[in-house]
Amino acid sequence: MGEILGLGMTHYPPLSSNDANMAGILRLAMKDPGLPARLRTPDGWPAAMRAEYGDDGGKASANIHRRAILAELQKMRRQLDDFAPDFILIWGDDQYENFRESVIPPFCIMAYESATSRPWEHLPAFLGPNVWDEPRDKEFVTQGHRVAAKALATALLEQGFDVAYAYAPNHHPGLPHAFLNTILYLDYERTGFPYRVIPFQINCYGRRVISARGGIASLADPLTAERLDPPSPSPKRCFDLGAATARALMASPWRVALIASSSWSHAFLTEKNYYLHPDIPADRALYEALARGDYAKWRDTPLAAVEESGQHEMLNWFALVGAMAELGRKPAETAFIETWVLNSNKCFATFRP
Repeated sequence: MGEILGLGMTHYPPLSSNDANMAGILRLAMKDPGLPARLRTPDGWPAAMRAEYGDDGGKASANIHRRAILAELQKMRRQLDDFAPDFILIWGDDQYENFRESVIPPFCIMAYESATSRPWEHLPAFLGPNVWDEPRDKEFVTQGHRVAAKALATALLEQGFDVAYAYAPNHHPGLPHAFLNTILYLDYERTGFPYRVIPFQINCYGRRVISARGGIASLADPLTAERLDPPSPSPKRCFDLGAATARALMASPWRVALIASSSWSHAFLTEKNYYLHPDIPADRALYEALARGDYAKWRDTPLAAVEESGQHEMLNWFALVGAMAELGRKPAETAFIETWVLNSNKCFATFRP
């Protein structure tokens, strides 16, 4: 029988930048020609948002936010090291990185032998240099577990989940950032990361994956229905996929850490908030349901609600919650790190065996 550790975390890209640049996504949104004039300066923002942005463009708040995230990441790493998994499975999204116009699979298990990534070669200018001052050509090599990945794909196909699988990258030479950042942040202190990894892609961006290239949309050039892509798999389908994954791995010989990697509501996906701040009430509602083990609320969440609240990447978490529901587990620890100006709320959760 296998053993499973469940973890939920973030792969928030601005964490790799310096504090002064962590509110860079908000500053891009402020330049959108379609943004109403009253919102172009902090004077028109909610009071809590103004306070967090402060007089320094959010720098001081970013430092507090970073320290809160790092405290949770350190707990995650200790949990991993204590559990000593045979491999880690990461549910993550692809933002027009590995999958583009040629194919957008709803789900894909990346059965790589290994992957070599250079995350700093194409770091967006608004993020500035990386916080570790690592060179642009710095390489990170991640070892995979093809045998386990093939076994999982087989088990899921036998359970009626038509998952894709891949033995080599498509458009992206290394790991997409959802997976790579997860590894980099779990090794934030750069002490080494000895674990094999199976990336498990979920098409979280759905209608925006090609139409907006998985990035920031513009109020001045809205995405009409004709321009949008087909949708993501539903929260229920992701939940059930997670349950099937748990069943398959519990029947395997391996010790596995299942990680859902994403921040929660993203400002740049939350159109009703003019792409300025995340949907904090919607995140809080799901967080409270998670903390009390109300998994029916998660499974019954419609995709339309997820999209309206900019919670697209949380489909990764729906898979994790489905796995934990299948195992009959409630979280041993949770944390919710709220922000108005740093693009996305962050959640952490631990589900021990």
